[in-house]
Amino acid sequence: MLPNRSLVVLLIIPLVLAVLILFDPSMLMPMLAVDAAIAAVALIDLLFALKPLVQVSRELGPVFSLGRQNPVRLRIRNLSRRRLNIQVTEDLFEDAISADLPLRVRIPGRSREEFVYHIEPRRRGAHKIGAHHVRYPSPLGLWLRQLNLPAESLVKVYPDLQSIRTYELLARQDREFALVRATKLKGGESEFERLREYTRDDEYRALDWKATARRQRLIAREYQLESNQNLMFMLDAGRLMTAESDGIARFDHALNATLMLAHVATRGGDRVGLVGFDEAVRAFVPPESGSRAARRLIQASYDLHPRLVEPDYDAAFEYLALKVRKRSLVVMFSQVVDDAVAETLVKRTRGIARLHLPLLVLFRDAEVERLLGTQGGSDSLYVRGAAAEMLRWRDQLIRDLRASGALVLDTLPSKLTPALINHYLQIKARHLL
Repeated sequence: MLPNRSLVVLLIIPLVLAVLILFDPSMLMPMLAVDAAIAAVALIDLLFALKPLVQVSRELGPVFSLGRQNPVRLRIRNLSRRRLNIQVTEDLFEDAISADLPLRVRIPGRSREEFVYHIEPRRRGAHKIGAHHVRYPSPLGLWLRQLNLPAESLVKVYPDLQSIRTYELLARQDREFALVRATKLKGGESEFERLREYTRDDEYRALDWKATARRQRLIAREYQLESNQNLMFMLDAGRLMTAESDGIARFDHALNATLMLAHVATRGGDRVGLVGFDEAVRAFVPPESGSRAARRLIQASYDLHPRLVEPDYDAAFEYLALKVRKRSLVVMFSQVVDDAVAETLVKRTRGIARLHLPLLVLFRDAEVERLLGTQGGSDSLYVRGAAAEMLRWRDQLIRDLRASGALVLDTLPSKLTPALINHYLQIKARHLL
C-alpha cells in the first residue's frame, strides 16, 4: 500500500497548523484534531482497500520476432462496484522493451476488458515474461493499492519472421517485386511455367503476342528457373559479428537474410541447409526441401548467438566438405579485418570452389566510409588516411576472393536481404550452379 498524492496534500494542513503554533499556542488543539481526523479517515480508507479488486490474465503467441512489435493481450477484470483507474506493468525479460508500459486503463465496475501492448525483443532465444504489477486507488483516493500477481509466460524469440509472412502474402498476389526488384535473365529461360500480366520489370521479349491479342491487354510468358539445387548457408558467429548496425548485431542481419532467402529458395523448389560456427561448429541442418526445411533452419538458429571468440574457418569448411558432397551454392556471412584471417578465408574458398559455388557476403562499414569524407584540421587528414587504407585493404580482399573462384556480395547490413535475394536470382538465371 502506497500513500497517494491526495493524502500528501491533506498532511500539509496539520503542518501549516504546526507552524502557526509558534505564533499562537491556541492552535495546538485544532492541529491535534485535524491530525486525528486525517488519521481516522486514512485508516478507514486503508481498511476498505485491503481486499484485492483486480484480476489480470495474459495471452500471447509462443513465438516472437526479433526487433518487431509483438502483441501481448491482457484481460483485466474489475471486481468492485466502482470504476477503477488501473495502472499495469509487467516483468519483461532482459533485452526486451515496451513503449506501451505502464498501461493506464479505466474499467467500469463489475466488468472485464481486453487491452493490447507490444514487446520489442532485442535478443533471440527462450525467455520468460513474469508477474503483473497492478496499482489502483483506494475508495477515497488516499492510498494506492499495489498488487503483485504471479504469472509466467514462456516465449521463444525467433529471427524476423514477419518479413517472411509479408513476402508470402505478396507472392500470393503475384507482387514479389514489391520486395525484390526483377532480375533480368541472362542466357535465356529454362522451362515455361505460366502466362501472367506484363509488368514494367519484364523484358519485351517475354511478351506473348497471341495471348495479348486474345485478352486485349499485355500478357507475358513466365519461365521457371532450374530447381532441386542445394543452397547451404554458413553463419560466422565469431566476435566481429557481434558489432551492431541499426541496433541489431551483424549476425542477426545475416540470420534474417538467411531465413528470407531460404523461404524464397524452398518456394522455388531448391533444398536449403545451414552450418553455424564460431570456434567450433554450433549448428548443422542438412539440405532439405519444402516448408519443413525453413522451419528446421529457424529451430536450429533461434538460440544461436555470436560470441567474443575467433571463428575457426578451417573446422567449418572441413565440416561442410564432410557433410555435403553434392555441388551447392555456399553462402557464407562473415567479417574480416586482418591479414591472417583473410589468408585463411581465401585459401579455404579456393578449396571448396572445386566442388561448390561459394558466395561470400561481407558487411560494409558505413562509419568507416563516413570517416573518409571527414573535413577539419590536421587530425582529419590522418583519419581519412586510415579510413582509405582500410577500404583499400578490403577491396584487395574482395579481388583475392574473386580470383579464388568465389562470388562476393559487399553490402550494408540494412540492405542485405534484398541484395542477397537478387544475387541468388541472378545466379539461378545465369545457370552458374
